[in-house]
Amino acid sequence: MSTVGVGGAGGARVQIEGVHKSFTLDGRSAPALIDISLEVQTGELLCLLGPSGCGKSTLLNIVAGFLPPTGGRVLVDGSPITGPGPERGVVFQEYVLFPWLTVAQNIEFGPRLMGVPAARCREITARYLEMVGLSEHATKFPVQLSGGMKQRVAIARALANSPSIVLMDEPFGALDAQTREVMQEELSRIQRVEHKTIVFVTHSIREAVYLADRVVVMTSSPGRIKEVFPIKLPETRNRFAPEFTHYESEITRVVKEEVAKVHE
Repeated sequence: MSTVGVGGAGGARVQIEGVHKSFTLDGRSAPALIDISLEVQTGELLCLLGPSGCGKSTLLNIVAGFLPPTGGRVLVDGSPITGPGPERGVVFQEYVLFPWLTVAQNIEFGPRLMGVPAARCREITARYLEMVGLSEHATKFPVQLSGGMKQRVAIARALANSPSIVLMDEPFGALDAQTREVMQEELSRIQRVEHKTIVFVTHSIREAVYLADRVVVMTSSPGRIKEVFPIKLPETRNRFAPEFTHYESEITRVVKEEVAKVHE
């Protein structure tokens, strides 16, 4: 388990071993995930891609500890997870902020809850406000912020707890195209500083290629791992480079095969 502090913690290794998940629908068991085995390396940014309903968010929620697997297990640095934990921060598509707290108060909420002294909380909050470019907006309330700014607060709040793993469920999905690209660049920049282990769910192949060290393509429901693409591009990526376009094209071909099965 990580400790909270200015400077943050590094990443942690995630092992997903033979994970199955079924839900009961109309009295019958419906499989959502079948035999998912995957290792996320320390400090890696891994993107999960696949058709709607393939189980990407279900898998993320199992890693977060919000859902128990029906079979198999998930380990963090060798220890099985049994529920949510402070070493795993979660960022959702919806901006889950406390509307009655300011930007700064939202960010420092977790450290305060953990009993971090007030002076240290202020240091941590100032660091992450600066990191996400919101120092001048510290006293504003969520209602006064744009969608992109709210998501920056959500990311800063997750990082302020000093998790070793950050789980992101389509965090930029509700943003307009221009803001989404800016947020991708921000996350990439933050990751170069923080070196967290990040599992990122997205529907956007372009987003996955821009952000990921590896892209995992899942099959149509029930979700299995179809193919894994290591992305061998520079840390600072050019969306218009031929190499970038090549990855985008290859992954699109594989994803389209699974999308076609949904409509058969």
